[in-house]
Amino acid sequence: MRGKRISKAVAVGAALALALTACAPGGGDAPSESAKTSESSSGTNSVEPANSGLADLGDIKTQDAEIKVSVGAPEFIGYNSNTPQTYSTYNSAITDRVLSGFSYFGTDGAIYPNDDLVAYEKVSDDPLTIKYTIKPEAKWSDGTPITVADAVLSWATQNANLKNAKGKQLFDSVSADLGDTVPKGPEGDADGKEFTVTFKDPDPDWQIQSWMGLPAHVVAKQGGMSTTELVDAIRANDAKKVTKAAEFWNTGWTTKPGALPDADLIPSSGPYKLKSWSAGQSVTLEANENYYGTPAATKTLTFRFIDDGAMVQALQNKDLNVIAPQPTVDTLSQLEALGDAVNIQKGDTLTWEHLDFNFRDKAAFKDSLELRQAFAMCVPRQEIVDNLIKPLNPEAKVLNAREVFPFQENYAAVVDASYDGRYDNVDIEGAKKIVDEQNAKGTKVRIGYSAPNPRRTDEVAMIKSSCDQAGFEVVDAGDPKFFAPGGTQERGDYDVALFAWAGSGQITSGQNIYATGKPQNYGEFSNKEVDAAWTTLASSLDPAVHLEQTKKIEKLLWDDLFGIPLFAHPGLSASTSDILNVRHTATQSQIVWNAEQWVRAE
Repeated sequence: MRGKRISKAVAVGAALALALTACAPGGGDAPSESAKTSESSSGTNSVEPANSGLADLGDIKTQDAEIKVSVGAPEFIGYNSNTPQTYSTYNSAITDRVLSGFSYFGTDGAIYPNDDLVAYEKVSDDPLTIKYTIKPEAKWSDGTPITVADAVLSWATQNANLKNAKGKQLFDSVSADLGDTVPKGPEGDADGKEFTVTFKDPDPDWQIQSWMGLPAHVVAKQGGMSTTELVDAIRANDAKKVTKAAEFWNTGWTTKPGALPDADLIPSSGPYKLKSWSAGQSVTLEANENYYGTPAATKTLTFRFIDDGAMVQALQNKDLNVIAPQPTVDTLSQLEALGDAVNIQKGDTLTWEHLDFNFRDKAAFKDSLELRQAFAMCVPRQEIVDNLIKPLNPEAKVLNAREVFPFQENYAAVVDASYDGRYDNVDIEGAKKIVDEQNAKGTKVRIGYSAPNPRRTDEVAMIKSSCDQAGFEVVDAGDPKFFAPGGTQERGDYDVALFAWAGSGQITSGQNIYATGKPQNYGEFSNKEVDAAWTTLASSLDPAVHLEQTKKIEKLLWDDLFGIPLFAHPGLSASTSDILNVRHTATQSQIVWNAEQWVRAE
């Protein structure tokens, strides 16, 4: 579970959308007064939490029981969740229970250290230098000590300066900036427990940089070398020696659905380990008996792949114990009808819906700002919020920013400086005039999203009803494999993508989405002024600079129309009344963020 941070956003898959560690709305260690949790989830904890982090449950003896949960994933992708093809909230919901990080996000986006695994301290501001001490007892489930070598591998996978013979980044990682951010990487003995990192420039997100990921000893062996040899080759920037190991990291853990790799290839550094995988049905985790930290409260945790529409019935039948469906009015009313049999968790979230234009190949809007403007003029944003979101959150508003949320204190200041309200109201005649001037009547607009997704289907239907009047021909291009490896999104076979980014407390993650050539800039948008503003923001520790550059970035993204923000997602999950310690979170970690603390009431 412990929060890991690949340096970016998270693609909220089919039910919620695409979620990566994504654009960190807000910033700092605690994103303002966000993450309000409803009282309906209180009184269901074995121990009341002292703060937004993990509760201190005292001495834990693992209960020999099973808890079944669904976050809606259509399928498990694999042990490595850190490639552009696999990094989604669905996959991370499972792998974050198995692979620990050095820090994690509390329910409000506050950052907490993973005390089970590491202690760290800032030893210098200029240059920014951090010392890490891995706990002596920390080890992989196969008994191999967790060491500096694991941190070096994590750094290497995010180092775009390590290139293969064709000049491409050696490791196919969703994050690619750590090699420039920390040029020397982790400094310390490969088999030791202490290391330091020295940042080239100040990094406002230094606490959530990812220094712990996949097992170096496994990658080294598959690369035909010892762990020490792998570390030496990485530090020498010897891409040729590292190539075989990198190829394994990129694809070696990707198997056919239902086929877990051999156990010796998938050791755990977290409270759970992978036990079994039934294709299209479920993934089962079991408590890691060799875990060095606080044991899992429940022995077996099973993730079931169930469509949102079937979750409430499964919860009522106790085929599931915890569910995280996409919030809809019908779902909420069905849950409320179950009365005291369930606990409902609701609250604000840092996940937001948006339409992103495709700037690749022959996409309809690639070369025409005017057509992008016309499309933005006909998208019925207020109607979408009024009909689909306000029944769940009466205070919901149309979202007019990407890096801040309506419930955050700096939202008004950012929006006032960056957006003039030009797309607040639908203007069919204005849009039609532009379409006619561009001789573009009948332009086909394929809106791609991960299906099935009833709310997104409704959104597309509303957009079609409006924008077709302006001369566009909107096509519902929903596809179960839209975000799958090799799917529609990866191929670029769409004009507009409809999905969501799920954020946490990260300040700089949006750089990975909007800056030129970054791994999560799926539509290949490019604006030099945006790039420069992100560079300035990402190299400062000053909140005033962050705010100034955020205003600039937001204005540029509106003026050039990267895409169209729609709304912040309302949070909704539920659990059977006998399951304790299920707690709402506003962050991308989802309801399973503290799953190792869930336990049946006795």
